[in-house]
Amino acid sequence: MLLNVPIACCASHCNPSKILESSPMSSGFILTMNLVWLASTCILLLGVSTEGSLRPDIIKIGAIFTFKTINGQVSKIAIKAAEKDVNSDPHILGGRKLSISMHDSNFSGFLGFVGALKFLETDTVAIIGPQSSVMARVLSHLAKELLVPLLSFTALDPTLSPLQYPYFVQTAPNDMFQMTAIADMVSYFGWREVITIFSDDDQSRNGIMILGDKLAEKRCTVSYKAALPPDPTATQSDVTAQLMKVQSMEARVIVLHTFSRTGLLVFNVAKKLGMMRKGYVWIVTDWLSTVLDSNSPLPANISNSIQGVITFRHHTPESKRKQAFMSRWKEISKGSIGLNPYGLYAYDSVWIIAHALRLFLDQGANFSFSNNTNLSGMKEVAIDLGALSVFNGGKQLLDNILHTNMTGLTGTVQFGSNRFPPHPSYDLLNVIAPSYRKIGYWSNYSGLSVTTPEKLYAKPANRSISNQQLHSVTWPGGTTEKPRGWVFRDNGRQLRIGVPNRVSYQDIISQMNGTVQGYCIDVFLAAIKLLPYAVPYKFIPFGDGHKNPTYYDLVNMINSGVFDAAVGDIAIVTDRTRIADFTQPFIESGLVVVAPVRRLKSSAWAFLRPFTPLMWGVTALFFLVVGAIVWILEHRKNEEFRGPPKKQIVTILWFSFSTMFFAHRENTVSTLGRSVLIIWLFVVLIINSSYTASLTSILTVQQLSSPITGINTLITSNELIGFQVGSFAENYLAEELNIPKHRLVPLGSPEEYAIALEKGTVAAVVDERPYVERFLSDHCKFSIRGQEFTKSGWGFAFPRDSPISIDMSTAILTLSENGELQKIHERWLSENACGSQSAEDESEQLRLESFWGLFLICGIACFLALVIYFCKMVRQFSQHFPEEAYPSNSASSHSVRIQTFLNFVDEKENVSQRNLKRKSRDISLNTYSEDHNISKRSQMKELHYG
Repeated sequence: MLLNVPIACCASHCNPSKILESSPMSSGFILTMNLVWLASTCILLLGVSTEGSLRPDIIKIGAIFTFKTINGQVSKIAIKAAEKDVNSDPHILGGRKLSISMHDSNFSGFLGFVGALKFLETDTVAIIGPQSSVMARVLSHLAKELLVPLLSFTALDPTLSPLQYPYFVQTAPNDMFQMTAIADMVSYFGWREVITIFSDDDQSRNGIMILGDKLAEKRCTVSYKAALPPDPTATQSDVTAQLMKVQSMEARVIVLHTFSRTGLLVFNVAKKLGMMRKGYVWIVTDWLSTVLDSNSPLPANISNSIQGVITFRHHTPESKRKQAFMSRWKEISKGSIGLNPYGLYAYDSVWIIAHALRLFLDQGANFSFSNNTNLSGMKEVAIDLGALSVFNGGKQLLDNILHTNMTGLTGTVQFGSNRFPPHPSYDLLNVIAPSYRKIGYWSNYSGLSVTTPEKLYAKPANRSISNQQLHSVTWPGGTTEKPRGWVFRDNGRQLRIGVPNRVSYQDIISQMNGTVQGYCIDVFLAAIKLLPYAVPYKFIPFGDGHKNPTYYDLVNMINSGVFDAAVGDIAIVTDRTRIADFTQPFIESGLVVVAPVRRLKSSAWAFLRPFTPLMWGVTALFFLVVGAIVWILEHRKNEEFRGPPKKQIVTILWFSFSTMFFAHRENTVSTLGRSVLIIWLFVVLIINSSYTASLTSILTVQQLSSPITGINTLITSNELIGFQVGSFAENYLAEELNIPKHRLVPLGSPEEYAIALEKGTVAAVVDERPYVERFLSDHCKFSIRGQEFTKSGWGFAFPRDSPISIDMSTAILTLSENGELQKIHERWLSENACGSQSAEDESEQLRLESFWGLFLICGIACFLALVIYFCKMVRQFSQHFPEEAYPSNSASSHSVRIQTFLNFVDEKENVSQRNLKRKSRDISLNTYSEDHNISKRSQMKELHYG
């Protein structure tokens, strides 16, 4: 449809100014959309292609600024100075001259667009500007179509993507880096919430959007956004209305992102509203630093209204070339305005184009322009759009610009793959009448520091928290103490603190005669006294007073805005932390099991309790066995283990049981005997130590007995389990431990606990340890069984991201460190309780299973000693009593040999050696005599029968 519209429409019927007058929409949005439409239409309505190729002596560049602004005035002077310097050196462009034409957009997007069209009618190869991001979006479409690079150092909208606007180049760091620096500063000072005030235009709006993202990375938030009409249309009434809303907010950290005219108006109104006093924090983007640099000294009324403000300024490293330019600035500006960093970027932008053009010429390229052939047949032309031409070398020139690598007034000038400068950085300035002082630097390389970024570039990057540093700051109101960054809303309205209206455990928290008291209340009052500021509050009971309230509902009342906080015995558990913030726990808490117990009464036979009967029996048996084995091993060598049978039996018994006290008098002389005795004495040592420890426990610790040993017993059984009404124990048992709800019995008071446990209505009660300890102090028939099976604590609840919760946590830690928290605990909860012992105090009998390893080792040692001893005796006996010595035909030879072996073993070793030969001779003689008699009888028989 656009092809059928006469070109005259661009100048008359489709005048954007007329459209704006009748549009109810935002004027900035309408202006942008219509200028984009106008640019697209005019680009399509180009005449017949006419192409030329030449190398002109004068290369034309355009510049679009609003000359009534500070940056417009400074940029105009700097650009002209750069043009003069480039043209003064014939080697730069090979004798050609730059011709930079200036156009004043006068705060008007439409006039800026018209100026761009005029430049493009005259074969302009590049444009410096525009000054605003709104116009940058419009002209970028035109530049993309006509292949003319746009270079801007003031249109720093971080959303101007090179993918969408390939011919738009930001020659100064865009606002994304400045917003990152602000987020780092907010995090450095420990603030959690900020309020933003900004002009409702593309650049400011998108900058605040980036700030929100950067703050979120630091776990901070933008709590309120106050939008003002775009500069310079904001009025004092507009500013007053927004600042009054800001004044009623809780946060006191304010980020102001706008332009100089609106920004100074904001401070003027803020001063009148009392928003520049102690407690406020004002962080201002770099527009204020341009005012300070270019309009120094400031008028008294402006200077007084910005005391204590922190502002940013683009950091440019010191160099001789920069100092020389600053020295000649007064001359070239004729004292009309001071130099600020944007003047340096304007100067460098001209040199970026000059270097790119020099490379362009060195590459042998020509300055050729051609018209668009899309509408070559159009005849109705009201303005000379046919003069608009495409710069055929624009792509090559853009590439040369993006590959720039030079040193300018602003330092190293080059563009990365994302078109960002290599190391964007800022100076941090603190305004102090009548001027300002530098409190540090920020760079994306090292974060906040008091050392210049250039020195840090030579070191490894370090963004750790401990490495972030700034000098001291003088804040609004003249104080050097860091503001806490927030106040209570509604100018000191009392905090509505919900407290549970309990009917049980009155010592923990209760309400009597309209007064709230108890352990938790005393902890809260002690903590709130340590805060460095006054906190007005009032307690509001929660619950009907007939049964304990549900604590999840109490915490949820904070989330719904009914309460500003909750104070009481509130366990910090998962489902509650999802809807509120909790302080540091002021008491440890965890679920435990309480069950009835049977007391084991002391008796005359209590000394037998340490061991089970089986353990006693096995121990006694080993005493006898070891004694007998040692007797066997020592009998042949040791005189103390010899004698009449009665004496030897007594010796075995005495030696065995005297080893229990290490009081045995008999010495062991054999190697095997000593080995067995050493191992046995080690076993006796372990048994004695264990017996002593167990007996001590039995005689000194009250013994309790119960079939329930902990939560695992309850889980595997089918018994009923009691819990306190309102506690999180019910959900935990049902949802986490999968105990059926029909097994859970609600109990409302300690008295109900005792009745239910005594009657067997429930097998056990599961509750938090502080309640249980208080319950056991009055009920000695019950005890804690097993260990805690959850770990948590009690804390005070506050709304999410509430700064007071952090301060209260610090106060609770202070109470814990100075001992005050323990004193409060002893005052309310500690008593000489009879039932404070838990299952871990119980002493069980020692069983054989605990010692079978020792007995096994000792048994193996005894067995091996006997085997070795037996083998040794058999070998010695065989050597001295060979089988040939016994009559081979005697039926009693085996019994005789066994009897001889036993006598050999029973005899003392030195005696047996003497008797061996005698016995051997006796046996031989007996054998000879017996054989001789047999032979004589045989001879006599033969004679008789013969």
